[in-house]
Amino acid sequence: MDGTIQAAAYALKYGVAFTIAGGTHHAGHDFGEGFCLMNDQATAAGYLLQQKLANRILIIDLDVHQGNGTAHIFEGHQQVFTFSMHGEKNYPFIKQRSHLDIGLAENITDKEYLEILDENLRDLFERIRPDLVFYQAGVDILGTDKLGKLNLSPATCARRDELVLGLCHQQHIPVQVSMGGGYSPQIKDIVNAHCQTFKIAIDLYNL
Repeated sequence: MDGTIQAAAYALKYGVAFTIAGGTHHAGHDFGEGFCLMNDQATAAGYLLQQKLANRILIIDLDVHQGNGTAHIFEGHQQVFTFSMHGEKNYPFIKQRSHLDIGLAENITDKEYLEILDENLRDLFERIRPDLVFYQAGVDILGTDKLGKLNLSPATCARRDELVLGLCHQQHIPVQVSMGGGYSPQIKDIVNAHCQTFKIAIDLYNL
């Protein structure tokens, strides 16, 4: 938990920072589920607000599963905006209400996925104008993932990260990244996708 708080502080200083674990987005205000006991990004967002280090926060959750815990914690909140784009028929089967939820069909194409994401990200950045972004970058959207069901390519996963991190970089908005889920039977598929997220950030921010 403290790792994500520290990563958020580093993001404010350096522009981008990663937590190699985290993404525990199924933990709500008064419950834990889905292997999540406490919500790391929600806790860090609360810390930043309490310490007056940020005033407008956008949480972008692109794990294949809805960030139901994050939605539960911040439902109706005026300073933290939650965006979850996930498999509509995937876990959790009883969804919470994010500020913006986009439920995706299992047969969505790579092109459709990226078009929907690009359109909504640009609109959110324009409307919310956040001081900081928390990005849940789960790689369980991959076609190799045994729990994902979206069947998207590694190239699409990489392009997804480029869209999020690119907008943050272009608009000089600090971003903290938690790696989130990945359940491909071959561990190399998970590792390669996570490493690609790091590589994209390194290239964008000249790290």
